[in-house]
Amino acid sequence: MSATRVTFLIFVGLSLVTALMLSVAPLPDFMQAARPLWLALMLSYWVFELPYNFKISLAWVFGLAQDVLYGTYFGFHALFLAFVVYAILSFQQRLRMFPQWQQAIFLMLIYSIGQIFLLWLNTLAGHHTLVSQYIFPALVSGLLWPWVYMIMHLLRKLMQL
Repeated sequence: MSATRVTFLIFVGLSLVTALMLSVAPLPDFMQAARPLWLALMLSYWVFELPYNFKISLAWVFGLAQDVLYGTYFGFHALFLAFVVYAILSFQQRLRMFPQWQQAIFLMLIYSIGQIFLLWLNTLAGHHTLVSQYIFPALVSGLLWPWVYMIMHLLRKLMQL
């Protein structure tokens, strides 16, 4: 394995671990309801950039790690992230042709559907929460997509990966 490939794999791993840490980082109370879905955003970026090398199983593993960090039922976030990765992989060829703002709208829709599924699972488990606690993060994440994409693309160019 070449040094560039190892560096690239380390970069992918660090970006996903950083997104995992950002998803549990403390925020002020007024921003708590609109916490971005950092791990879903980062996985979305890597699916866009590496559609053939990226597997749903990696999304599943990081989803299980997110379940452990959040203290939720095992597999809830793993299902959400697997759905996100599968949906992006299904439409990846068409989405690459769209401008960033249209990709952001698509991702808002995908994240919202996944979050509503999480809301449904939590309701079945007996935890009743507001719909806004699930929809606002999806909307904020969609709005952040162009910036996340540009920053990650710039970092990859700076590292020449």
